[in-house]
Amino acid sequence: MTQPDIIISEVGPRDGLQSIARIMPTEAKTRWIRALAGAGLREIEVGSFVNPKRLPQMADTAGVVANAITLPGLSVIALVPNLVGAERAFAAGAHRVSMPVSVSESHSRQNINRSSEEAIAEVQAVAALRNSLPDAARRGVEVGLSTAFGCTIEGPVEEDRVIRLAVLAAEAGADSVGLSDTTGMGNPAQVRRLFTRLRSELGPKAGGAHLHNTRGQGLANVVAALDAGVTTFDSSLAGLGGCPYAPGATGNIVTEDLVFMLEASGLTTGIDIDRLVAARTILAEALPGEPLYGHVAEAGLPKGFRPAGGHA
Repeated sequence: MTQPDIIISEVGPRDGLQSIARIMPTEAKTRWIRALAGAGLREIEVGSFVNPKRLPQMADTAGVVANAITLPGLSVIALVPNLVGAERAFAAGAHRVSMPVSVSESHSRQNINRSSEEAIAEVQAVAALRNSLPDAARRGVEVGLSTAFGCTIEGPVEEDRVIRLAVLAAEAGADSVGLSDTTGMGNPAQVRRLFTRLRSELGPKAGGAHLHNTRGQGLANVVAALDAGVTTFDSSLAGLGGCPYAPGATGNIVTEDLVFMLEASGLTTGIDIDRLVAARTILAEALPGEPLYGHVAEAGLPKGFRPAGGHA
């Protein structure tokens, strides 16, 4: 299988579903994930191992993971806030875990009930657990720095603090450290600057971009991150998602629109846009009345469009 130029990591089953009150049936989740994988997505964050009392939408994540890991060629990711969550994710068979570390202390307290430094300590504990496992059972540990471009509670965040926490997370044992525009406050100049610094500081441990379109800057910020050398981007089918602990932070970038922009620009993603758009039907059926976003789904593909990846 040819490696695409850009990796799209679909986060809708986790970030999208945790942000809406309705609970999507497990059967529909697994059908959705299978459709996404069938469209060519190679990474999907399928859920999170958190206290189901806080996020009942994620109570079935172990079963969703068990189903997803049977799909050939798919890297199954689960979000975990702490060591207990990581233990559950590893037991379920997730290929990788993603851990949120917030740059904003206020957001960190609301999101995972820990300080930023305590969150780093959890990363170290999870990395130690991973390292204690037999080689065949070892899983990837990734960190996403939440509110890296601003916080709805505290406002602007110090860029030096973002980089300092990124270095600490890498030193704690994270395989990669990415930056998340959790609140949709980032702008292209800021995105380009911070990812350039991140790659300079962390080298191969510099991770991808998790961007929101809350203020319409999502795809512009993708272009800025591309300029800085980023090759992995999180997105959500139909733009589902946000953060329940960052008021007003709605709007993940739309996977369909992101794939179209990249392919139209000559960058391969390995994703069939037509099959991707068709997967929205599952959302419409399972979540009737839930707003679904996306310009490509609304306008269609341009006449004569030829994706870089060769899909019709």
